Amino acid sequence: MSDLESRVVELETRLAFQEQALQELSDALAAARDGETRNALLLHRALEELRQLRSAMAASPITGDAASEPPPPHY
Repeated sequence: MSDLESRVVELETRLAFQEQALQELSDALAAARDGETRNALLLHRALEELRQLRSAMAASPITGDAASEPPPPHY
């Protein structure tokens, strides 16, 4: 094998490894984006539940004025 042929083989080998590495990076990036999307959705749902709980607590008679509460049984 001539020097030129061995250089071409070496370059082709390097190119193949670079293509494989690029595909692996692309797959990892896609997985990270999927995870980010999933986490954003979960956060949105949790925030919505928190808003609903706050609204329910604000409208609840339990959080009303202490003066409007009946006296405890020992009075």
